[in-house]
Amino acid sequence: MDPVGFIVVFIITWWLSFFCVLPIGVQGQFEDDYDVIEGTEAGAPKKPMLKKKVLWASIGAVALTLIAHFVVVPWLASQ
Repeated sequence: MDPVGFIVVFIITWWLSFFCVLPIGVQGQFEDDYDVIEGTEAGAPKKPMLKKKVLWASIGAVALTLIAHFVVVPWLASQ
């Protein structure tokens, strides 16, 4: 797999991983008798934990990209 293909696969798998981990552990402001901040949606998350989710998405994307690389390279070599 050439470097451009590797980067494209990484970006696609990163976004896929990010959207998969985004809803994990999210609690709305209305849950657990938490005060809803004036002017916001009651279902908006209290603590979105985005830094942690970006880290997990990056780890997942690296793993998925490496799996794709090791599947594609032998397939291309046999062609």
